[in-house]
Amino acid sequence: MNILAPVRRDRVLSELPQCLRKEAALHVRKDFHPRVTCACQEHRTGTVGFKISKVIVVGDLSVGKTCLINRFCKDTFDKNYKATIGVDFEMERFEVLGVPFSLQLWDTAGQERFKCIASTYYRGAQAIIIVFNLNDVASLEHTKQWLADALKENDPSSVLLFLVGSKKDLSTSAQYTLMEKDALKVAQEIKAEYWAVSSLTGENVREFFFRVAALTFEANVLAELEKSGARRIGDIVRINSDDSNLYLTASKKKATCCP
Repeated sequence: MNILAPVRRDRVLSELPQCLRKEAALHVRKDFHPRVTCACQEHRTGTVGFKISKVIVVGDLSVGKTCLINRFCKDTFDKNYKATIGVDFEMERFEVLGVPFSLQLWDTAGQERFKCIASTYYRGAQAIIIVFNLNDVASLEHTKQWLADALKENDPSSVLLFLVGSKKDLSTSAQYTLMEKDALKVAQEIKAEYWAVSSLTGENVREFFFRVAALTFEANVLAELEKSGARRIGDIVRINSDDSNLYLTASKKKATCCP
């Protein structure tokens, strides 16, 4: 019996969504890893289609974490601010390269008094989204501490990181340019992929979450292939190698398919 909701038509990914800025991207390949593409074509993705991947969203109070999630999941924007108490979550179903894939988006409280409660839900994350307000320098400065807290409960080598600037609609072009420069620097330091979004207008929200889903799916399939031993003779799949993870700087020869 399938207890998961069916995949909506607008949640189908047949191509790899591209990064926002190449200077701060988890990788800059135009396509999915060739092994991932082949595994999907040959229906060798193991249990990936049945798993639920956990994504946690952290950041200061009122930076727009809940609005960001609601804009993507419900296509709504509530101007009446309500602080998240403890944690909340939304489930999103995708189809990536023909394979069903589920993300559980955990919205955590930014208030100090709820921090201990929220941190208990950090464990087991496959991706961490650190949100800051593009109009608040302090919220950007605090992102490193939020990341440090989240990584206490997770293996830093196996988690995908995203640094997201919110409320882009409130920034002038000049203000945004200055803040983006600082944000890109932080993203590079923590090895995160940088995005700037507006939950009010919807700018980049859909593209961002599609990117999160795609990269999380890719990492899951690569891990499944490594676990099952599906590799070429003499070739080892390392999901943390330069070819599949942080800040790829040179394109490599693609294989036509995998065995």
